[in-house]
Amino acid sequence: MVLALPDDAFLPFGPDGLSSGDTAWVLTSAALVLFMTPGLAFFYGGLSRQKSVLNMMMMSFGSLGLVSVIYVLWGYSMSFSNGHTGANDIGGIIADPFALFGLSQLLETKELADGATGFVLGGFGTVPAIVWVAFQLTFAVITVALISGAVAERMKFGTWMLFGGIWVTLVYFPLSHMVWGGGLLSASEGGIAAKLFGVDEEGAANVAPIDFAGGTVVHINAGMAALVLAVLLGKRAGFGKTAFRPHNIPFVMLGAAILWFGWFGFNVGSEGAADMIAGQVWINTTAATAAAMLSWLVVERIRDGHATSVGAASGVVAGLVAITPACGALTPIGSLILGAVAGVLSALAIGLKYKFGYDDSLDVVGVHLVAGLWGTVGIGLLAYSTEEPAGLFYGGDYKQLVVQIVIALVAVIFTGIMTVIIAFIVKPLGWRVTREDEDTGIDETEHAETAYELA
Repeated sequence: MVLALPDDAFLPFGPDGLSSGDTAWVLTSAALVLFMTPGLAFFYGGLSRQKSVLNMMMMSFGSLGLVSVIYVLWGYSMSFSNGHTGANDIGGIIADPFALFGLSQLLETKELADGATGFVLGGFGTVPAIVWVAFQLTFAVITVALISGAVAERMKFGTWMLFGGIWVTLVYFPLSHMVWGGGLLSASEGGIAAKLFGVDEEGAANVAPIDFAGGTVVHINAGMAALVLAVLLGKRAGFGKTAFRPHNIPFVMLGAAILWFGWFGFNVGSEGAADMIAGQVWINTTAATAAAMLSWLVVERIRDGHATSVGAASGVVAGLVAITPACGALTPIGSLILGAVAGVLSALAIGLKYKFGYDDSLDVVGVHLVAGLWGTVGIGLLAYSTEEPAGLFYGGDYKQLVVQIVIALVAVIFTGIMTVIIAFIVKPLGWRVTREDEDTGIDETEHAETAYELA
């Protein structure tokens, strides 16, 4: 996430250097991103069968409740406390989970030299730190919820909640720190990029990794975890033989619309300021998403003879995923290219589960992992800058591409290994419903409810 300080000539700053305009925008963005998780519940719920829709939606709502509590207690501290306290992290992987435990330290104030009041631990750019916590919390919530699409209709709800709590602690928070908190995958002097290509006179990497809003932290992370769980949990009964058709396509379209709307908070809010870059990110996000939707529909039309509404919704998500890490580094034309390629890649990738035999129920791997990898690596090809080396297609050298490939691979390997370990921790507790319960419907057996009373 890039925090460029705006020109104070046109924004109202408080005595402690904070901007009320930037603060209002980041709070609005946090609400938009929080709304994305219920939107995801509609998207996933509509893609599920009628007897599984409530369980699918409950996995998203369960993540919202569980991860929010954990983030307040130790999640933010594990990700960013070193930036406030100056304490060293652990091997560039994790910050101290107890340094800001419960967040009360971020509410303390002190007397400034001019008699005004300021925060003891300061703000995050021009935004109070507690506001940045609110924004970051919503990212952690939806990352866990995204994984649930790979285990639809067969994973026990209690086990899902246990897995989510452990996973967000041991996988999401460390990766968040590594990328955005000054760790191994950041531009810091101790990061991988600095070790590959050296540092400048200020101690930052000469070639900085770019992940504006979560290509590695959110989408590669969730997509790789989804792949691991889909393989280890096993296939749904009848996979490859039964047509698992979406039970409510209007839900899918509604969910995609909410996701697109909320994603402006996701990407534009990551600028942390209401400035020109925020406007650039808005345009790039729209351009890539629209192009991905159209290219997905073209693939469907050529391959299947029909352009479908589910394909349109899925193309929207693929474009949003791909532009997430790149939205601050591309031109609008570059964004159109990135999105168009993402739509094609993801439309083709969703068929891989039948070829390789893993049951990624709602195509988390085909959309989030594939588009997330393309968006992260594509920066090395399409990044544009008038001041620094750009991507290969704009006359830059190979270094940015190498750095982007390396951070993507590290994210894949780290998440894959850690998710396998966590899966084997929770598996003995029983993580899959019985075949009988699966046939009856997981809504009824896990929640004692049905989505529709049609009698």
